[in-house]
Parts: sequence; structure tokens; C-alpha cells
Amino acid sequence: MSDQVLRMNITVLGAGAWGTALAIAASARHEVLLWARDAHGVAAMRAERRNARYLPDAPLPEGLTLTDDLPAALAHGQSGLIVIATPMAALRGMLGTLPDGARCLWLCKGFEAGTGLLGHEIAREVVPGLATGVLSGPSFAQEVAAGQPTALVSASEDAALAQLGIQAFHSDRLRVYSSADPVGVEVGGAVKNVLAIAVGIADGLRLAAELEGRKGPGLNARAALITRGLAEMQRLALALGAQPETLLGLTGLGDLVLTATGDLSRNRRVGLLLAEGLDLPGILQRLGHVAEGVYSAPTVLARAQSLGVDMPITRAVVEVLEGRLDTHGAMEALMGRQARSEW
Repeated sequence: MSDQVLRMNITVLGAGAWGTALAIAASARHEVLLWARDAHGVAAMRAERRNARYLPDAPLPEGLTLTDDLPAALAHGQSGLIVIATPMAALRGMLGTLPDGARCLWLCKGFEAGTGLLGHEIAREVVPGLATGVLSGPSFAQEVAAGQPTALVSASEDAALAQLGIQAFHSDRLRVYSSADPVGVEVGGAVKNVLAIAVGIADGLRLAAELEGRKGPGLNARAALITRGLAEMQRLALALGAQPETLLGLTGLGDLVLTATGDLSRNRRVGLLLAEGLDLPGILQRLGHVAEGVYSAPTVLARAQSLGVDMPITRAVVEVLEGRLDTHGAMEALMGRQARSEW
């Protein structure tokens, strides 16, 4: 397939782990430019041919161009594809820099703090005339950069843009599907991070109990949290207008399973460390990277409450993160809920 793909200009805005990984993956077949705002960081990446902070074990291909010049980066991608790889908090600002006629996909997952808006809703406010969408799916940056098999979804209401995402990134090792449901894709990507914290808490309590020779939450509890968490995700997505099948696919169930159980998941790691009794500021300092679930959890809950959607697992995570409930209390609250019909 790679021999049949026409080369295009791709600009990736943001040199975190995920942006760097996708830039590496695409650079074998396209003219890829990776932008970062830190000039010193860009100079170091050029000299070392690696992103020492985020992906130290992944060499940067010689064909991958690096820059801290935003206008040049935007000009490079204007005729092809611009990919925003910043955290959710920076999406609105980055969208505001896009030139006329640009086609853009973003990688960030979450609801915007303060407004509670998803990416496609922000785009409607900031760049209503541009073709925009989201690239998401169950993926750890390290594995993508290493060329390990991965599947993603390119989602946009603009069918041509969804196909452009496939043309940009689909390869023998990176399979990309198209979707016309960016709402479902974005809800799955946002909520799974919050649910991964809950599963991490349960796993952490289980490990602590095993060390002390007592019984704690087991694998049954993990399965229950993932399954009931998926139900929460579906309820919110449907209330926002998503298609139900999207939440059973790669960007719903698939991303939830990976993030809630994978050892490389930062959000799961937050839950594990909370179960150890560490305070949240110390946990975030130890991680050194953004764990989107921490920042999006209160916004997810607020958006759900505004729509009358019940999300008890999300609510418990928020109460733990805000210090109103300890991890043991959270598990007791969830398991002590009144019996009801599953559906």
C-alpha cells in the first residue's frame, strides 16, 4: 500500500510523545515537519536526532524536519494536512492559528476546561469554515514510534478529510479506519482516561492488599469497572449525539481496555499511585507528562450532569482527585450502590 500513496506535506504541531510518534510513522512516506514552541528543545532534537524528554528510545528519521517557526510550519502543511498534537488546553489557541483552506486533525482527548466543549465544538466556534476532525484510537506512543502494529480512527463530518487522515498515516504497521462520527470518537477518547484512573485505583488497592496478606478488589472488580465504565461512556456519548456503534469500536471499548489495563498508561498510573496514598501534586510531578484524565474528569462530570447523565464511576474519581473521598471509600461507594437493571 505504501508504494501507492501520493506524498503530501504534513505538519505536526506539538512534539510531545504522541505527536513525535506519528511524525516518525508518517515520515517514511511523506514530507513531515514537526513543530515545537521551545527553540532549545528543537535544537537538542536536531543535534541528537531523538526526543530525549518524551521518546528517548525512538530515533528521529533523517527525513523528519524539526522547527520552532510556527508560520513556516503552518505554511508547510497548508497544502496537505495539519495535525494538532498539543494537550486539550491548547487546542483552541492552535486552531486559531490555522490558515485559510487548511485541513486539520487533532490528537488531543478531553473536554475543554471551563467550557466543557469537545474538540469539534471548539472548532465550530473558532474555524467554522475549515475541514477539521480527530485522529484517535487505542495507542501508546512508544509502540507507534517503534513500528508495532496499531489501529486508529480518522473521524470527521467531512468525508474527504477522514480519507486524508488514512492517506497520511495508514501503512503496513499502522491501520487507520475512517468514521463520520467525531462526537463518539471524542467522547470515547475523553472518558476512557477518567475510567482508567478508576481501574488503576482498584488495581492499586488489590496489589496493596496482596502485600499485606488480605483480600482486596480483584480482577472481578476490574472487569466490572471497565464494563460499567463503558456504559457510562455510552450514555454520555448518546446524549451528545454520537452513534452507538462507535463506542463499541476502537475509540470506545478498544481505547478503554488499553488505557485501563496497559502498563504504559499514565492515567492508570495515577490511579495506582493514589491507591498507594500519594497526594495528587506529588503524583503529577513524578509522572512528568500530562495525564489528561486528571484535568478532564471534573469537566466530564459537569457536562454529564448538565445533560442529566448518571456517571457514578466518574463522580467517584472526581471526589478522590479533589480530596473529598479516599480510594477505599470510592470503591465502597461504587460497590455499595443499590441493585438495579443492568440496562
